Amino acid sequence: MEPLGPGSTGPAVADVRAALRSLGLLAVDAAAGESVGEEYDPATELAVRHFQQVRGLSVDGRVGEETYRALSEARWSLGDRLLHHDPERPMRGDDVTNLQERLLELGYDAGRADGIFGRETETGLRAFQRDYGLTADGTCGPGTLRALRQLGRKVTGGRPQLLRQSANFVDSGPHLIGRRIVVDPGHGGADTGFTAGETTEADLVLDLASRIEGRLAAAGATVYLTRGRDQNPTAEQRTAFANDARADLFISLHMDAHGSEHARGVASYYYGTGSGTSSTVGERFADLARREMVARTGMLDLGGHPKTWDLLRWTRMPAVRLDCGYLSHPVDRLLLLDARLRGTVASAVLAAVQRLFLPAEADPPTGTFVLPQGV
Repeated sequence: MEPLGPGSTGPAVADVRAALRSLGLLAVDAAAGESVGEEYDPATELAVRHFQQVRGLSVDGRVGEETYRALSEARWSLGDRLLHHDPERPMRGDDVTNLQERLLELGYDAGRADGIFGRETETGLRAFQRDYGLTADGTCGPGTLRALRQLGRKVTGGRPQLLRQSANFVDSGPHLIGRRIVVDPGHGGADTGFTAGETTEADLVLDLASRIEGRLAAAGATVYLTRGRDQNPTAEQRTAFANDARADLFISLHMDAHGSEHARGVASYYYGTGSGTSSTVGERFADLARREMVARTGMLDLGGHPKTWDLLRWTRMPAVRLDCGYLSHPVDRLLLLDARLRGTVASAVLAAVQRLFLPAEADPPTGTFVLPQGV
């Protein structure tokens, strides 16, 4: 869809305004009465920015596909409809998120609370239904809702999925042999990203991805790249590729740009809403990778941040996006154009991947992991 923003008019804007009003983010205009209006005015832009902020989306005040989809999903409350698993068109919405969170609180493994009714959610729901004498059909209807509301929380004092995910990674062993890792260079094809002279962001992240691929492969991992030089897959295609490969880890690579002359540094992103729901292994890897990069390159640390971007949400494995510096900043740009620096970044990512699979007692301090000889 064509993004909606200040100056846009029409039925699509009216739909956005209606959604914002239903969420309590846009006040009713006394002069207009119940009419929602079809103009994307400053109040609408402010409400969209607020919605994007609390939902973990990119905050630009415009409504593109991702924001529009999030507005549609936010309209659903638990009990508004029957919930079930549809492999072809998975049900999505805040009601699914609420169901997942409730099952997790009761101690059932429903996967992460990402608002997508997938196979893991169905399995967790069936287990709950069996335990409480309900028909284990995997459908959340009135009877299941009554049972969920009557029961108190069983798991308190933390995120139950944290223990499951962390234990699974540690129990699988510290080696990388046989691990399947998907490395996703951003942009590609006609989408070059930011251009610095004759060099494009798309070319630089592809070069970086190839260096990471070589180092991980040398350490025993099986590595897949989501694109070559001339392809630009959609977010859906990139995540579907990783899901079909049954990857253990998904790493998306980008380089940033900004109009401010002060914008510089390294940031990492993982799936999370900012309110406690997150991919816990993804959060740990985002932190490990960013800190290893900062320790080995001296670049500014911009921290790790939870986001609900499609690229992080639709993957069935821990997924992280790494923004490896600002091509718009003269210092960062000089560093990123240096092939040796990109080799150092690749080594930092390898160190972070290796540390992710190590038990806490064997995890070395940041920046001190000794790479295998020849990697």
